[in-house]
Amino acid sequence: MRISVFVPQYGVIEAVTPAFRSFHTANEFLTASGKKSIFEVEYVGLDHYVPANNGEYTIKTNRLIKDVPETDLLIIPPAFGDILKGIHSNAEALPHFKRLYQNGSSIASLCLGAFLLAETGLLDGKKCSTHWAHINDFRERYPEVEVEDGAIITEHENIYSSGGASSLWNLILYLVEKFADRETAVTISKYFALDIGRDSQSQFAIFKGQRNHGDEEIQKVQDHIEKHYDNKISIASLACLINTSRRTFERRFKDATNNTSIEYIQRVRIEAAKKFFEATRKNISEIMLDVGYTDTKAFRDTFKKVTGLTPIEYRNKFARVAYEV
Repeated sequence: MRISVFVPQYGVIEAVTPAFRSFHTANEFLTASGKKSIFEVEYVGLDHYVPANNGEYTIKTNRLIKDVPETDLLIIPPAFGDILKGIHSNAEALPHFKRLYQNGSSIASLCLGAFLLAETGLLDGKKCSTHWAHINDFRERYPEVEVEDGAIITEHENIYSSGGASSLWNLILYLVEKFADRETAVTISKYFALDIGRDSQSQFAIFKGQRNHGDEEIQKVQDHIEKHYDNKISIASLACLINTSRRTFERRFKDATNNTSIEYIQRVRIEAAKKFFEATRKNISEIMLDVGYTDTKAFRDTFKKVTGLTPIEYRNKFARVAYEV
């Protein structure tokens, strides 16, 4: 099976090398266990020598992507730095991504490599994951793509994508398991000290409400929610802030922010709770009240839904201060 790892112009070396190393390592583990190596791994790019990390490194490719007639799996890591600059620098490769997919290749984007893949139009009407911090930008630029908010791995019609940063390792392990076997994937996860079971990037997400929608009245409502999240907030009172009906308000709010007003309030409150858990010794009941909840079960359920962790699990993982139960 041929694995072609595309090296973007000024790519992120920490995202380019893991797939190459992992599939090579998978071959070593397969042969060590008496099986045949099954992966032929190569670097492909627009040039024979491609700068990475703003010129800090140079990666030598095995072939130019224009000379690749077919491959079983094309992996697309992200470009380094500014996303639009990365798209422009690698625009020449986009038709080749599309050509290879149409010729039967599977494609996997790693983290913000989803932007390069989406530029081809191949993701239109399909599901996709990308870094949680850039989901709003992605949705705005590619409205025809269904972004899986918080997902670590997404698979749709032989197109695979991963969430943010280290999530790319989870996708690589998934692909090793899919094309080799579970045992090899588990061995690699142990070798590189990786968490093979993680299925959500929600615990790492920092909620920043969509603000570049241009609706000044909805921005006024967002300001109100973020200032008064610790008080009781009704949808009717929010609609009154901009002198509109509840039904019209809820439609406008969802169109502008990609969240219902209830979801937005929940996300703002949970973000505040996360900061309390990280930086204070307050107990769960105190924090619950501080962020506007009065029902313990509702708070715990919402916290787990948003972050993927219980309040105690979150505190144990991210607290910056010693906490005594």
